[in-house]
Amino acid sequence: MASLSITKPLDILMQEAQETGEHSLKRTLGPISLVMLGIGAIIGAGLFVRTAAAIADRGGPSVTIAFMVAGIGCAVAGLCYGEFASMIPVAGSAYTYSYCTMGELVAWIIGWDLVLEYAVGAATVSIGWSEYFNRVLGWFGLPIPYQWSHSPLQVSDTGIRGILNVPALFILLLLTGLLIKGTKESAIVNAFIVVLKVMIVILVISIGWGFINPANHTPFIPAPTTYVTMQGISHHYGGMLGILGAAGVVFFAFIGFDAVSTAAQEAKNPKRDMPIGILGSLVVCTILYVLFSYVLSGVATVEDFRSTGREASVAFAITKYMHGYEWLSKSVTVAILAGFSSVILVMLLGQSRVFYSMSKDGLVPRIFSDVHPRFRTPYKSNLLFFVFTGIFAGLLPEDIVGEMTSIGTLFAFVLVCIGVWILRRRRPDLPRAFKVPAVPFVSTAGVIVCGAMIYGLGWTNWLRLIVWLVIGLVFYFSYGRRHSKVQGVPVPAVREHAPNMAD
Repeated sequence: MASLSITKPLDILMQEAQETGEHSLKRTLGPISLVMLGIGAIIGAGLFVRTAAAIADRGGPSVTIAFMVAGIGCAVAGLCYGEFASMIPVAGSAYTYSYCTMGELVAWIIGWDLVLEYAVGAATVSIGWSEYFNRVLGWFGLPIPYQWSHSPLQVSDTGIRGILNVPALFILLLLTGLLIKGTKESAIVNAFIVVLKVMIVILVISIGWGFINPANHTPFIPAPTTYVTMQGISHHYGGMLGILGAAGVVFFAFIGFDAVSTAAQEAKNPKRDMPIGILGSLVVCTILYVLFSYVLSGVATVEDFRSTGREASVAFAITKYMHGYEWLSKSVTVAILAGFSSVILVMLLGQSRVFYSMSKDGLVPRIFSDVHPRFRTPYKSNLLFFVFTGIFAGLLPEDIVGEMTSIGTLFAFVLVCIGVWILRRRRPDLPRAFKVPAVPFVSTAGVIVCGAMIYGLGWTNWLRLIVWLVIGLVFYFSYGRRHSKVQGVPVPAVREHAPNMAD
């Protein structure tokens, strides 16, 4: 049990943060690039699809409050990420932070858990990208045949069975190639996409504000009841449980800001710029989300969102109620397509950087930390994750993952909030360029809010998370623990490098 709770010495982490040369990652990102990276990861189709789902199934117009709750949970977690990223500016995000505070087993659990957020999330988003890309091609009369844009497990209304989702594989390959070429080039492309989709979101808010029907906001918090979806799934609707459930659903739309912390080893001045990137992107997106949800729930009725497909709800609301602005409906489709692209890009970036750190520690094979001699990016890791995500995206339907991505990310946030408090107690002497105010009250609030959203997602999602973690533990005990570099360091030596961290 002592070996499972062994922590990684902070001295070693600091040495890794200062590594230079052809075997280290290249530092090319400034504060603006990091903020853009965060916005690129956060604002995706989740804003459009998840908002509609939360209105229909969980909270009605109180989805605005749900976004505030989710935003508070993310803000507290973001403060904790900011302190860690400024203090330990290395790749790995929550995995690295857990390793130096709570031990190797917890670090492994969180590193494996992040696969749900990044790799599986990227695969899921690429399937959605395929759908919207095909919709845009349809405007020009060039749609891709059903069998080449769907998985073998999907059958059309006319009986055509899918063979392979080619567009999903295409976008994964394209963005993987961009990431291999360089982080700076990836950041430039991401910044262009961010400007495009933020402009469209602002257009929807500013134009839609004049079409708000006050009756749609009455009552603002519906009376507690139970709503059964067309798929036969029962949800708490209205009241406090409805708001918490809606917060858990729309939380998916916030996923991504923590991916900024995975790029710490590629930031020019991480101690200053990482908190700016994490918190800056979170503030911008939270404001846009609250305004967008208020406008959308005021323009259309709850029944409108229940009677249409969630992915088409926003476009439907614009077409039905905002006469003269049908062009905006198509703009939303373009924004969703752009949002998907940047989310996939940042998710693939984050996943390769987490496994880069895990590989450097010996917990996963060395191939994941091999750096390209010219581009200085983990190119082999990028290629391997293209294969992994490609299998999911090309051969499986989108609903195979469901809300697992949200619960996996919330679990990571809980551990990061706990880790900040632990490190404050154990190593108060460490220099911190950015500090979370009022610890442990703020960090405890983060645990409570994120825990409440996990509770709101229901027992079926808890069970899926447990099954996923059991699979990860099998891999850890069969490979990771045997190859761990920290396990190979004598315990007295570890204590000598990191006083008070191994007790």
